[in-house]
Amino acid sequence: MKKFIRISLGVVVASFMAISCDDYVDIDPQYAQDADNYFLSPSDYDKALTGAYDLMQTSYLDMWIGEIASDNSIAGGESVTDSEGLHQIDNMSHGGVNNELRSLFRWMYAGITRVNYIFENKDKLEFDGKTRILAEASFLRGYYYFELVKFFGDVPLVLDKRLSASEISAQPRTPASDVYAQIVKDLQFAADNLGWTTSTKGRITKGAALSLMGKAYLYQNKFAEAAQTLDKVIDEGPYTLSTDFSTLFRVASEGNSETVFDIEYVGIEGGGYGCFVCLEGFAAVGFHSIRGYKGPIYADGNSYNLPTQDLVDEFEPNDPRLATSILDIEAFKAAQLPVKVEYTVGGGGHTGFYNNKYLKRADELGANDNDLTSPVNHRVIRFADVLLMAAEAHNRKATPDDTKALAYLNQVRTRVSVNMPPVNATGGALTQAIYHERRVELAGEGIHFFDLVRTGRAADQIAGFKVGKNEVFPIPQAEIDLAGAGWLQNTGY
Repeated sequence: MKKFIRISLGVVVASFMAISCDDYVDIDPQYAQDADNYFLSPSDYDKALTGAYDLMQTSYLDMWIGEIASDNSIAGGESVTDSEGLHQIDNMSHGGVNNELRSLFRWMYAGITRVNYIFENKDKLEFDGKTRILAEASFLRGYYYFELVKFFGDVPLVLDKRLSASEISAQPRTPASDVYAQIVKDLQFAADNLGWTTSTKGRITKGAALSLMGKAYLYQNKFAEAAQTLDKVIDEGPYTLSTDFSTLFRVASEGNSETVFDIEYVGIEGGGYGCFVCLEGFAAVGFHSIRGYKGPIYADGNSYNLPTQDLVDEFEPNDPRLATSILDIEAFKAAQLPVKVEYTVGGGGHTGFYNNKYLKRADELGANDNDLTSPVNHRVIRFADVLLMAAEAHNRKATPDDTKALAYLNQVRTRVSVNMPPVNATGGALTQAIYHERRVELAGEGIHFFDLVRTGRAADQIAGFKVGKNEVFPIPQAEIDLAGAGWLQNTGY
């Protein structure tokens, strides 16, 4: 996905993106573009949409934090002061000054600003295909707000406009329930106006919109609504489970039948360590990979986000997903003999395990600094996730349908191996079986922390987790100060 307009990040800075150059010089520069001389052709709207898509490429932070904050992994890395904010989250000692949380907050609002810029100018021109552009833009806004509300709870809700300087200081935090209502509204518009398939790889589809909507309902414990929405994806969508879990996360498998919502990456342009928002490659892959690695199959990286023994122990004996999801480096090293495998241990911690779904492989390297140019896509929503969300929704709704829940659950289990025994349970026992299946099926994909929080299990599973505090992360203090809107910090921070 190519860049459109590089905007400054953050609620405050992004709001000034359309200030005219007339404020500084007497004539417009030759190539100046603002709302008065843009959105004059269909291609302008399509380019603006590409710019709105662009912020999704920062999704590596969502994945990292969703694993590191849970009991699935530790922060890792070169040292405990290398990406210190991740180590604070790992230890549940994070506060309002945290670079990673601030980046996530700012990047999501930068994406929202780009979407709002489109909607602010949606009536300037009528043309065939505009509804599709607005539908995809609606999905993107729903996605960015979903990321914000699941991390931070109440957040300012800004729609269809950029904010002037005077408006910023009067912009309150919106209750999470109202933010979720807008998310559902945006996703419903997207679902109503998009098809199940698209001819352009990476574009949003009806299935992506409905699946994210089902997830938004699930996060609000609206189980009947979630079940109805996710059933539509299962019954009417084109999705099936891949027959080969072992290759599911490889570049060659992108766009397979299980793909509901991927974030697309390419390995041809790197950006740099000073501008992670500039990356075209998936940064998580290089950062997850094996420090100082020399040997076959893999390539060296930075040893972040290291799976724990607790996660390994969650897998049932002979579950083939374990080997695909988690690399046991010493077992791998022994299996390669007489070929020699070398690696080093970072000062940020070591478990002996690596996130095998997103590791650098010698046959999937990007250009130049391949730590930053991985072409591997981020699988945000897979059909397996849809089935398991639907199973949970049917099991937990006021009038449970455990028969349907069991069918969905066992469909996920039996696709990986005929030797995986089917679950035969109801009620609370089935609920626990679904939770287990979500943890092992989606291991390493950045979902587990939020699953623990929304189901009330986080305090029992995460060391240092404080009920009434750690369900959400702190609003970055710098953003509170810059906005000057009197936002109260989240409880306990």
